[in-house]
Amino acid sequence: MTQVLLCGAAVVTLSMGIRHGFGLWLQPITMDRGWTRETFAFALAVQNIAWGIAGPFAGALADRFGAFKVLIVGSLLYSLGLVTMALSTTGLAFTGSAGLLLGMAQSGTTYAVVYGVIGRNVAPEKRSWAMGVAAAAGSFGQFLMVPVENWLIGGFGWQSALFVLGCLALAIVPLAFGLKEPPRTAVTSQQSLGAALREAFGYPSFRWLMAGYFVCGFQVVFIGVHMPSYLKDHGLTPNVATTALALIGLFNVFGTYGAGVLGQRLPKRYILSTIYLLRSLAIVVFLAVPLTPASVYVFSAVMGLLWLSTVPPTNAVIAQIFGVQYLSMLGGFVFLSHQVGSFLGVWLGGKLYDATGNYDIVWWIAVALGIFAAIANLPVKERAIQRAPLPAGAAA
Repeated sequence: MTQVLLCGAAVVTLSMGIRHGFGLWLQPITMDRGWTRETFAFALAVQNIAWGIAGPFAGALADRFGAFKVLIVGSLLYSLGLVTMALSTTGLAFTGSAGLLLGMAQSGTTYAVVYGVIGRNVAPEKRSWAMGVAAAAGSFGQFLMVPVENWLIGGFGWQSALFVLGCLALAIVPLAFGLKEPPRTAVTSQQSLGAALREAFGYPSFRWLMAGYFVCGFQVVFIGVHMPSYLKDHGLTPNVATTALALIGLFNVFGTYGAGVLGQRLPKRYILSTIYLLRSLAIVVFLAVPLTPASVYVFSAVMGLLWLSTVPPTNAVIAQIFGVQYLSMLGGFVFLSHQVGSFLGVWLGGKLYDATGNYDIVWWIAVALGIFAAIANLPVKERAIQRAPLPAGAAA
């Protein structure tokens, strides 16, 4: 279990750490290439939707053939995507690299794939805690990598910074060996993939979880990508934005770990509902008070506690209801909903900014969606689904 946790946490640290700094490239790339913010935002929107669409397939492959092979391919795609992102000179090429390639890479190197291994190798009574540890590692990656990426951009230029990150993404390859699982033999009591999908999508609690995760994606990606530019538009220095993103990552270490621990003791639906409600409240207060470095840092710390703290309880509920056989795939489908929200959050941020000259409308959309998600998670039933025994030879 220790090896799985350490290697899984390190993979998520690298993958999510690199990803969370992409907002730092918005202004240098658009200014250098002469693109609008919508061009950059659309590419990252495609990244999020590609990540979401590829997620269930990456999860199904990891469930069937093991996470090891999926992680290797994901690492190579990650490196290729970062290098071609640096070399792109047109909006279309940038969308293909920063959008499509990196989205596919993230589907094979982040939570759904890693959580599948954790779910199969950690005892049920420790599963929520273990997922909290992995999520906290992703948050630490943000805290660690955002200042590093800002330093690379400032010291070597935005293109060279991407080349360095492309090399760093290859470090996922040796870590993947620590998540290599022994071959699993099928038994007649197991469920077929098609039956698992029909069961999950026919179960209301699964659909409610997907609805809540949609909101999670909208909020965190809008803030992560557009907040640096929002702060600069209001006269704050780039260092304030860098510190803000780092604080989100630092405090999310505690938030995600705490959510994982609480998930072992409290109903997870209440944890999720509270997180979404507090996010909306935090945004309202942030918009209401004068914008200063201090208010930004307080907001970032609060949002950090709530940032990815939805991840451990959401995935733990999926495992609790449906078991772990198809955990990566089902987690991938829930994450697809997250990424549809991410697509809209990052794209609408750029689209409405270009149309109105500010981000006000999108901030208030994020508030309304948070209230919706708080309500949507309350009906979730966390108990294991009851299945009739399968006849011998019925499973695929």
